[in-house]
Amino acid sequence: MTDFPRHGLYLITPDIAEDAQLFARVAEVLPFAACLQYRNKAANAAMRLRQATTLRQMCHDAGTCFIVNDDAQLAHAVAADGVHLGEADGSLQTARKLLGQESIIGISCYNDAARARAATAQGADYVAFGAVFASASKPGARPAALSLFADVADIAVPKVAIGGITPDNAHLVAAAGADLIAVIAGVFAADNPVAAARRCAAIFD
Repeated sequence: MTDFPRHGLYLITPDIAEDAQLFARVAEVLPFAACLQYRNKAANAAMRLRQATTLRQMCHDAGTCFIVNDDAQLAHAVAADGVHLGEADGSLQTARKLLGQESIIGISCYNDAARARAATAQGADYVAFGAVFASASKPGARPAALSLFADVADIAVPKVAIGGITPDNAHLVAAAGADLIAVIAGVFAADNPVAAARRCAAIFD
């Protein structure tokens, strides 16, 4: 079981149906990721299991933390390091019972410091806030001001920022107090994904 990182680039996979293309895209940027989350809203159950299984092995080989988005059952099936839960993805307690005490459970807290404090009290291993900028991946996401990170500075677990983060604005997010930056399009839709991933990761050096 890989521990959750305290700082760094938290990469989230784009929706890619073709397995070989997904794995190739991930492989070139994985060396810069402290954590990889598998997220594919368009995939059916068989595709999700297949893709998550291979990505889990890739992360294991690279020594990178592997998280499954939304689905504790899938995280359990592929022996992921943990799961990330939004407000409609079931309770932290249910996921903990299924995955065990050693698994990582992250909680989406949107723009809500009280939700983050409650999640931490219940045993969350990290909390995520966003969208800190307008997001192409989630255009309807609730905005979360960067000032929120100062408000939750006393929360002991790592704090992840998500939403519209790119190599050009990532330094603002880190300076505001985010421990990790979660990125999808800012890396995978970049003209040079490797250079984009490198720049994002370098902010925490």
